[in-house]
Formats: sequence, structure tokens, C-alpha cells
Amino acid sequence: MNSNSKILNLRNLRTYLYTSVGIIKACDDVSFDIEKGKNLGLVGESGCGKTMCCLSILNLLPQEAKVLSGEIIFEDRNLLKLNQNELREIRGNKISMIFQEPMTSLNPVLTIGEQITEAITAHRDISYKQAKDEAIELLDRVRIDNPIRRFNDYPHNLSGGMRQRVMIAMAISCKPKILIADEPTTALDVTIQARILDLLDELQDEMDLSVLIVSHDFGVIARLADKVAVMYAGELVEYAESEEIFNNPLHPYTQGLLASVRELQIKGKRLTTIKGTLEKVYEASKGCRFYPRCSQAHKDCKEINPEFKEVRPSHYLRCHRIR
Repeated sequence: MNSNSKILNLRNLRTYLYTSVGIIKACDDVSFDIEKGKNLGLVGESGCGKTMCCLSILNLLPQEAKVLSGEIIFEDRNLLKLNQNELREIRGNKISMIFQEPMTSLNPVLTIGEQITEAITAHRDISYKQAKDEAIELLDRVRIDNPIRRFNDYPHNLSGGMRQRVMIAMAISCKPKILIADEPTTALDVTIQARILDLLDELQDEMDLSVLIVSHDFGVIARLADKVAVMYAGELVEYAESEEIFNNPLHPYTQGLLASVRELQIKGKRLTTIKGTLEKVYEASKGCRFYPRCSQAHKDCKEINPEFKEVRPSHYLRCHRIR
């Protein structure tokens, strides 16, 4: 998976949560690459560790979380080895993130214009007037009508879709090289979702962005991703080109996720589901983590966690079924 075309490399990342009930393996031995100007889709159910991987990249982890090992290489530097000042030069400037909930991410007592200009002046030595002009241009760029007037609005004055556009404007304000979009269409209706995805697609092309798109929705991933990494219970279980994942999924979990989406297109047919629920994985766990829910499991699955390995050219899998 090594190549000069890679702009970000995660290698064997382990981020654990230290809780009162035990150590949770939120992100366990995760490796993937993001290519220059390309989109990687990170997909899995809520609670599988996707957001924890993203927060590890930018060192924005909650107090109870800790990165134990691994590497996160960006521009030939391991982000895990940088001090806070060095990270601040990268965070929001070269790597930006759109968070899940714009209403909680935006400050309710500041206008959206103030928040965008603050994001700009925090990383660039320009005047407030210049930052304000750029903020208004950004609002226009993300298709917010009447940007001059909206500059003085507060977050509660905006719809959910407009707040998400403000978050995108803030994220691209310093012309980053990588954009992390964590569930960018959550809680939006289908029409607004499509517009937000179209906007991200256009900005990626215009700015030559590399995008990590994080979602539990394979429909969103299908719309944007060049490559797909499927995550379950803190581990990657499948990783390949988008076309390969959608046409030839190998892991039972990936197959189940795709089946649940595809069946929605068939009127009158019962929705396909994956039995059981995703459970947190604690330090003492063993065996394949998908074993309790897998319809194709055999005796090895309960005791031995399969290795994550290349089973076909550029197609990586964690499963005993294919060796």
C-alpha cells in the first residue's frame, strides 16, 4: 500500500478508550492510505470506531482516549510525534475536518461570519477586512444565498443544510490539502444530502482536495469514494477500490451492508438486515469480532482473529473464509 501518490498514511494505528468498565479497542491496528486528489470512504455502523480514527489523525481525542502505537504520516512527518504547536500549524490549515453535528460544532453566541473569519485569521496573517471579504466569498462558494446578509446571522437562524455548508466553508477557508468529512449528511433530508454531496464533489475537483469521507451509509460512500475501507468493531475488515467493493464484496459484513442498501430499491421486498448488534470490544476479547453476527462463521472464527491481508491485487480482507 506504499506509494508516492499517497498524501496520508495510517499504519497500525491503535487508539484505546480507558473507561470505568474496561479498555475499549476503539481503533485497533488500522492501516489505510489517502491518495492525492482522491476520496477514501470509511464506512461502518455507528460506534465501530470511524470517528475515533479521524480524531486520532488531528489529535482531538477525548480525555479518556489514548493512541498507543502506530504512525500517521503526512508530508513525511509522523503526526503522532509532533508537539501541540506543530500540530496547530497542520490542524485546520493543511488538514481540516467537518464534524458530525454542525449545531453543536458552531458557537451559538457568535455569528457565522465571525466564526469563519476567526478560522481564517487563526492560520493566516491577514487583516479582519480581508478575512471578512474571504468569508463572504466562501459563503457564496458553498451556495449560501445572500452571503453578505447571512454573514451576520447566528447558527440558529440557519437550516440544517445551511449550517452544514457553513461548516464546509470553515473547513476549506485555509485551502487544506486533506478534508475529513465525518458523517456530513447526517440528519439531513435526502434532497439536501444530495446537494451537500454534490458540493463536496465539486470542491474536491476545484481544489484538488484529498477527502476522507466517513459514513455509516453505503449510498453516500458510493457517491463519492474512489477507495473504500470497511470498519467493524475497531478493525478494518475490507479495503479495496470502490468498484471492487461494490461489485465483488468478500467480507460477510460488507455483503450485509450492501444488501441492506440494495434491497431498498426493490418495492415490496423485505429489508435485508444483519442480525444482532455491534458491541464494544474490550481488551480481553479474542476471535473474529464479527463472529457472533456472521451467518458464514466456522469453528476457527470463535477462537482466532483472522489476519488483515491482501487476498487479491489491492484488495485487503480480514476473514477466515478466503485464505
